[in-house]
Amino acid sequence: MKAISYRRYGGPEVLEYGEVRDPKVGPDSVLVKVRAAAVNPVDWKCREGYLDGALDAVFPVIPGWDVAGVVVQPGPSVTEFSVGDEVIGYVREDFLSRGTFAEYVAAPVRTLTRKPRNLTFEEAAGLPLAGLTAYQVLTKALEVKDGDVVLVHAAAGGVGSLAVQLARHAGARVIGTASERNHDFLRELGAEPVTYGEGLVDRVRGLAPEGVDAAFDTVGGDALKASVELLAQGGRLASIADSGVTGMGGHYCFVRPDAADLGRLTELVEQDVVTIHVEETFPLERAADAHRKSAEGRTRGKVVVTVDWPD
Repeated sequence: MKAISYRRYGGPEVLEYGEVRDPKVGPDSVLVKVRAAAVNPVDWKCREGYLDGALDAVFPVIPGWDVAGVVVQPGPSVTEFSVGDEVIGYVREDFLSRGTFAEYVAAPVRTLTRKPRNLTFEEAAGLPLAGLTAYQVLTKALEVKDGDVVLVHAAAGGVGSLAVQLARHAGARVIGTASERNHDFLRELGAEPVTYGEGLVDRVRGLAPEGVDAAFDTVGGDALKASVELLAQGGRLASIADSGVTGMGGHYCFVRPDAADLGRLTELVEQDVVTIHVEETFPLERAADAHRKSAEGRTRGKVVVTVDWPD
């Protein structure tokens, strides 16, 4: 099959497009014909070796953890899916090797759920990792509830934009940091936008003088420090970007594959509670450009790689 892969850590130039061996379908997996795969910051961080201390790399590595596609072969133990089922998944294993930037991926059923009927494959590919991250942080780490004031950093990004929508659905008031060009986008999602950078604490206090009940950090560094200053008495703090949050009394979160959580997100999408914004798509052979776009850090919503199949 055709796929994107890399044989060593490095910049986007190490990504190669070409033939790799077909994936083997285990007893508890299904073979998915990939229609689209979203790009996440963790993809290029893995490619550059930043996660080498946590995840072994079995080279050549096919990058990508998000997928939307069609089941073409269930494993012998699989009863959850049949040939022709449209699915999405956060297909992460505990090592780097068999990713989703390929024509096919063998995906464990624990990582999959059905694709939302009202989304295109490109939109659906943007849901799993970002959606699960937002959902698990808000519901399990921060326990956001009706009436809370929630601060979301980088609220126009893939995770942030979904966190805004999920927090609003829970009945929270949401303040989101973003560049000026994304303020109208945040208002459409239901958030009150503030510009990040110097003076952020004062700007947020202007909207929430008594502080925020929960802060969701997706950036780390100064954003995390500002979050600590802005917490109200008894406020909750979580970060997906800076492990130093644990020394500040908060939670450091790394998203887990969870078919039940992903199924709940599919339901919310089909109820029009959650929408996915795709900023740009790239064909599979231009995955290096998709990585570059993601690494710029100014993406509104998601960047997605597509696989072109003849009808």
